[in-house]
Amino acid sequence: MTTFVLVPGACHGGWCFDDLAAALRADGHRVLALTLTGLAERAHLLHAGVNLDTHITDVLAEFGAQRITDAVLVGHSYGGMVITAVADRIPDRVSALVYLDAFVPRDGESCWTLTNDEQRQWYIDVDATGYGVPPLSFFDERATPHPLASLMQPVRLGDLPPGIRRVYVRAENWPAESPFAPTYARLRNDPAWTTYSLDGAHNLMRDNHTDLVRILRGVAGER
Repeated sequence: MTTFVLVPGACHGGWCFDDLAAALRADGHRVLALTLTGLAERAHLLHAGVNLDTHITDVLAEFGAQRITDAVLVGHSYGGMVITAVADRIPDRVSALVYLDAFVPRDGESCWTLTNDEQRQWYIDVDATGYGVPPLSFFDERATPHPLASLMQPVRLGDLPPGIRRVYVRAENWPAESPFAPTYARLRNDPAWTTYSLDGAHNLMRDNHTDLVRILRGVAGER
């Protein structure tokens, strides 16, 4: 049995992994699909101070409360920022990192520095609160505003231990140029990474469920 910890992207809650989690649980795996502070059913907790550190702490707290060890940590989109930092903080409790069309930051980088100009314009088009970034039109109707501070804050990282397996899954069908294209280009020829490119739009959990389940089953089987 493998423990999967699933971290959603901007504006999403743990609900975005419902079908994926069900398929993995049917295989006998333990699956925890998290919702980060200020989002989805936790939207009432959103305030100007919610940032990347808040979300890193969310996941670290879940590891502690659920006594998670030897986990496959999966991050979608913005969730890549979070899982990278979590693995940096507790590398002995993470066996693999899986990035689903996600950011893979290095020390000092942020979503703002890693993304493209189109996405930066979205970040600064905040709602009436002044700190909530509204969901994009192609997101699920359940999506909620995302804390701007978490997209702007640089991540602080050391050197990731070599024993943690790293997997990147690219979505081929963005409606415009993908902000994750430079990340995929950087990793695809790196021998430390296993990379995949799947037919589907950004929400691969919805658009290419079958191939994504197959990839995660493979990660579990190779641990």
